[in-house]
Amino acid sequence: MTDSFGTKSQLKVGSATYDLFSLGKLAKSHPAVNRLPFSLKVLLENLLRHEDGRVVKREHVEKMLAWDPKATPDVEISFHPARVLLQDFTGVPAVVDLAAMREALASMGGNPDKINPRNPADLVIDHSVQIDSFATSAAFKENAELEFERNRERYAFLRWGQSAFKGFGVVPPDIGICHQVNLEFLAHVTFRQGSTVYPDTLVGTDSHTTMINGLGVVGWGVGGIEAEAALLGQPITMLIPQVVGFKLSGKLPAGATATDLVLTVTQMLRKKGVVGKFVEFYGSGLKNLSLPDRATIANMAPEYGATIGFFPVDEESLNYLRFTGRPDDLVALTEAYAKEQGLWRRDDAEDPIFSDTLELDLSTVVPSLAGPKRPQDRVPLKDMKSGYEKSLVEMLSAGKSKGEDEEGGKGKAAAAAVPPERLAQAVTVKNGRQSYQMGHGAVVIASITSCTNTSNPAVLVGAGILAKKAVERGLNPKPWVKTSLAPGSRVVSEYLRDAGLLPYLEAVGFHIVGYGCTTCIGNSGPLTEPVANAVTEGDLVVAAVLSGNRNFEGRINPHVRMNYLASPPLVVAYALAGEVGMDLDNEPLGTDPNGRPVFLKDIWPTNEEIQEVIRTSVKPEQFRSQYANAMEGDALWQQLPVGKGSTFQWDDTSTYVRKPPFFDNLPKEPKATQDIHGAHVMALLGDSVTTDHISPAGNIAKTSPAAKYLMANGVEPKDFNSYGARRGNHEVMVRGTFANIRLKNLLVPGVEGGVTVHIPTRERMSIYDASMKYQAEGTPLVVLAGAEYGTGSSRDWAAKGTMLLGVKAVIAKSFERIHRSNLVGMGVLPLQFEAGQDAQSLGLTGHEKFDITGVAQDLAPQKKLTVKATGEGGTKEFTVVCRIDTPNELDYYRHGGILQYVLRQLAKG
Repeated sequence: MTDSFGTKSQLKVGSATYDLFSLGKLAKSHPAVNRLPFSLKVLLENLLRHEDGRVVKREHVEKMLAWDPKATPDVEISFHPARVLLQDFTGVPAVVDLAAMREALASMGGNPDKINPRNPADLVIDHSVQIDSFATSAAFKENAELEFERNRERYAFLRWGQSAFKGFGVVPPDIGICHQVNLEFLAHVTFRQGSTVYPDTLVGTDSHTTMINGLGVVGWGVGGIEAEAALLGQPITMLIPQVVGFKLSGKLPAGATATDLVLTVTQMLRKKGVVGKFVEFYGSGLKNLSLPDRATIANMAPEYGATIGFFPVDEESLNYLRFTGRPDDLVALTEAYAKEQGLWRRDDAEDPIFSDTLELDLSTVVPSLAGPKRPQDRVPLKDMKSGYEKSLVEMLSAGKSKGEDEEGGKGKAAAAAVPPERLAQAVTVKNGRQSYQMGHGAVVIASITSCTNTSNPAVLVGAGILAKKAVERGLNPKPWVKTSLAPGSRVVSEYLRDAGLLPYLEAVGFHIVGYGCTTCIGNSGPLTEPVANAVTEGDLVVAAVLSGNRNFEGRINPHVRMNYLASPPLVVAYALAGEVGMDLDNEPLGTDPNGRPVFLKDIWPTNEEIQEVIRTSVKPEQFRSQYANAMEGDALWQQLPVGKGSTFQWDDTSTYVRKPPFFDNLPKEPKATQDIHGAHVMALLGDSVTTDHISPAGNIAKTSPAAKYLMANGVEPKDFNSYGARRGNHEVMVRGTFANIRLKNLLVPGVEGGVTVHIPTRERMSIYDASMKYQAEGTPLVVLAGAEYGTGSSRDWAAKGTMLLGVKAVIAKSFERIHRSNLVGMGVLPLQFEAGQDAQSLGLTGHEKFDITGVAQDLAPQKKLTVKATGEGGTKEFTVVCRIDTPNELDYYRHGGILQYVLRQLAKG
């Protein structure tokens, strides 16, 4: 390393001496260091430590020191994360790609063993458990066995990867959710490599990697493509961001939870506009937030649009490290290092300088939900009844949903006024000896789920106390509600059991169904057949209430159109109420055995009750015991076969793990970039198209192209599993791209699903079939979209599938950060309409032929390119901004993608 600023120093902690790159030493000659936001200080240290005169130059450090908080970001730096975190949905394709790269490197004359993680990586298997069994003490065992039955090929592949790749750890299934495991176990806060000490930093293949920001660790979600490059030692190229300071004061009032707080913060920051920015929390209110409260807020950074939601290290961080059983020497080192480096938060310190600020008095937070379609649409509990009624009218007036057509699309009637009898519609449900009426707004799913909330003992204990009081008053959940409890770690069930609260949760249907993401990512499992039939028969708009972080339409369950995010206690309350269209402040949840009404306020836990249970029942030894053997797994895991050898033996009959085509016949040098000529539009899309729309993770519809492929390969519908579970097979995933049943492709107005029109013949067909037809004809494809294209999960297959469908460019009003980067990483050109323009304003119908020029000649970041769209009405010409944002990204695009770039560098090296 160069160390041109002379910052290399030593730090003595106890009997040990460490090397570090001192920010304090730098501050003596550059006082601006002292007022930088804490998160930028971490980036600054990263630059100092990696200065090599090539990738990180002195001028990069100087640019950070000269940071202008108000300036539009235009300075590119290289960030080297200390480690990488993966979950299995995105982790399996990453390991598949690494295995394929080993073979490709060998075929190019290189050493396949060079394809190894250069940075430590942990993959936590948490995305595959589905709630098939519920409301029974056998639910966990039955779901775990089904999980292994469905995913045996994937899991055996990961066991091979764990032994074949150095520095690659796998946390087996049924241990917990990756972000909660990261928070409670994996994160170091201060990293040690040899004698050098530095901040723990990471990137992860899941948007909610930001949860670790609550512990003072800088990290965020990237696409699987970027993560693979980071595994191989490539830096993450980024622009020095603006940092928005969020000042917190006061204290949460009685009755308000951290969930209510994060929904409020999400709404405020979405309104503020923080996409692509860091958010850093400061102010006197921080001392009144527990570490799990902070982690809850940090977790939802993707929902409020920020790259990170950062809380600096302070005494609460150390308390949490001790409480979760981290070694004493790590806690001591973290304290000493943070204080030495100016990374320690003090109540009396001068505030950092921020690009912008906003404030929240915690005492103003009220009980809330968010929905029915977006996490930023907060609804105060007192307004839920009126909010639901308004949303119901909007959904029904948008047109009645019909059954799936042959392409998985949903035909829709034209919008019309909603007659009163339609609003009051109900269906009689018969389930064995039971018979009941179910109408619009029925809560058919109530799920305590997701790391966002199950990492926080306060809200879990609160749910347990509410359940206890409900049982004591004789309340029961409504018969149509599918209830579930899916903690993010086994510690949760241990402290709920120790507190005597688990039996009460089970008494109202909240049995443990698994230790994974479940409902939050769409693994809610099927509704009971009588309930599902009633929803279809009555075309009912029913609801899910979940303690998750995402509630996009079509994500939670295909039968459920309304999805509300809520705290775990409110999830239990809505299971008891059975309807979202109630005023829980004034309408009873039910009646006790004596016929007396029981209101929410009668069973709501007090803060004192919650804190007393935490004090007596949540203990450090629970964390130590649960994580002592976390990597070993249970008998199901240990019985899996482990493949041998440094290269994987692909099974051509596998429908889970297939060798991807990305490196087939890869030339040693990339071809010159080309303009795009004669392209047709594959999809014309509106605003807020999510990665769930582009690459769904949930059920594989029985009439979809992916289903046809699976059945042709001997897989019965009952064994389809989900798209997420089959991400190791490109044949399934390319057929699943743009296959979400709620996708609205405006080329086929009035239809929902993965359907398009083959423009030359005007023939309607699935997007996959049209793509194959276009590719056989040699016709390139483009996608036209609105604002916030690619919002949602950091899903690499949303870019991989787009590329494999033959799409050369996506033209949108704006892009979500990770998806834009992923498109570049797969060699797809992200292009942005000029301000004030979009497909509609330009009069584009999607039936034109498109020529895009300026790609072949002097392509550069943010270059303006010319688009000509030729249709029946003549030719329209307009300019777009090339959203290749950095020189590194330009290299990736020229090579056809980031992995191809890395592979060629390794072959040369």
